[in-house]
Amino acid sequence: MEELFIGWLKEYGYVILFLWSVIEGEMGLIMGGILSHTGDLQYFVTIFVAGLGGFTGDQIYFYIGRFNKGYIQRKLHKQRRKFAIAHLLLRKYGWPIIFVQRYMYGLRTVIPMSIGITKYSGKKFAFINLMSAWAWAAITVTPAYYYGAEILVLLSYAKQHWYFALPLAAGFVYGVYVYFNKLEQHFLTKRKNR
Repeated sequence: MEELFIGWLKEYGYVILFLWSVIEGEMGLIMGGILSHTGDLQYFVTIFVAGLGGFTGDQIYFYIGRFNKGYIQRKLHKQRRKFAIAHLLLRKYGWPIIFVQRYMYGLRTVIPMSIGITKYSGKKFAFINLMSAWAWAAITVTPAYYYGAEILVLLSYAKQHWYFALPLAAGFVYGVYVYFNKLEQHFLTKRKNR
């Protein structure tokens, strides 16, 4: 199964990278960087394609917000807090929040939808989003490209010693989750104290 997946990555790498970047991103970009390191993908084309995928995903979320405001408010009522934070961040920081939103765990899809709900210019959002997507792709692909050999050794070790790697990975994910929950609470508390 593993050989089949790696074969697909080598044969359809750019298509998989584009689709993965539309949906999620970072893991696909790291794999793209490693495949660029091994010579299976071209470094600059990987960044270009991954950036276009990230751009496309955020544009989809933006236009979901733009044309489905009522539906979003009905169906995503549990996400009200995140929409409130996104509006607060947009009002406070303006366009830079569009540039950095893809690094904000938990708000990554909410911010483009939230901006789409407002009267923010679609053209301005698209331009900032495209520049941000290419910067995000370069920032994520480049370390994986340069440290590809070390990452492959680490992955091989993790595969052989999964009983160490699994709890370590779970602890890291939990730490990221707790950090961003505290950050969300901080923004909500700040908003209430106004």
